This record gives sequence, C-alpha cells and structure tokens, in this order.
Amino acid sequence: MTEIQNESPLIDPSVVAIPDAAPVVTIKAATPDMGGFIWGTGRRKSSVARVRVKPGNGKLMINKQQVHEYFSQEKDRNVISAPLKATDTVGSLDVFINVKGGGTTGQAGAAMLGIARALKAYDPNLMQALRDGGYLTRDSRMVERKKPGQPKARKSFQFSKR
Repeated sequence: MTEIQNESPLIDPSVVAIPDAAPVVTIKAATPDMGGFIWGTGRRKSSVARVRVKPGNGKLMINKQQVHEYFSQEKDRNVISAPLKATDTVGSLDVFINVKGGGTTGQAGAAMLGIARALKAYDPNLMQALRDGGYLTRDSRMVERKKPGQPKARKSFQFSKR
C-alpha cells in the first residue's frame, strides 16, 4: 500500500503521513488529598456513593457502619467487595463510603462503581482487571418518567370503544 502511494503522481508523500505505531498512552496515578485519600464517585438508579480509599489494613465502612451492619443481604455485601477481590487489594486498603438515595441494591451498585473508580485512580495498573470484571461500566438504567395524561410511565387508562 505504501509503495502505491509513493508511486502515485497525485499524492505528495510529504503531505501524507503514515503512522508507524500507535501512540503509547500512560495514565498517571491520582495524587492523594490532605488526608491521604483517593476519591471515586459511583452512581446507580437514584443512589450516589462517594468513596475514599487509602492504604491501610482492610477496613470497609459504609456511612460510619460496618458492611454487615449496613447491608443485611449477602448479595449486596458481595457486590461491594467484588472490585477489591478482583484486584487482590482486600486486606491492604481502607475503604470509606458515604452513600445516599435509592434502595439497598442501587446503593450497593453505586458503591461498587465508586470503589472501582477509586482503585483505578489509586493504581492505573489495576484498570485491566477492573475493566475485565465490568466494574468500571456505569449502569445507565433509570426510572422512566411519568407521561402526562397517563396514570404511570407505561400504563394507560382502560380503552372504551363506546
């Protein structure tokens, strides 16, 4: 292909640049704030989670409570700890989460995304493991709005022919 371009009288080789290799993109780790924390924000449905991560001994607090106190269901606890297990950072980081809005499932999903984003900012080398597990993907499903002239978003009044 390059030989054809060089031989063509219509194409000036000095104008057409042929890339040799893709540019290498490096992601720098975020700098910690005054308290030594790296921040990440997660959202799901109507829940918002603000996550702070710093090196420590594996403490995981949600709204100043232990995980098993705040989330009674095992599936919610597993969702929150999934990014930490995928990156093998369970016992080496302290995670503090402030979450508000929505229900327990939405809060757990928001906390998971916030932890994954904070881990990515903490160490960019963990990004591939987080991306493979799907922890960096935001779940965009939201509640559909109510339409005017209808009782709900999709429900309509009973049709009467006469």
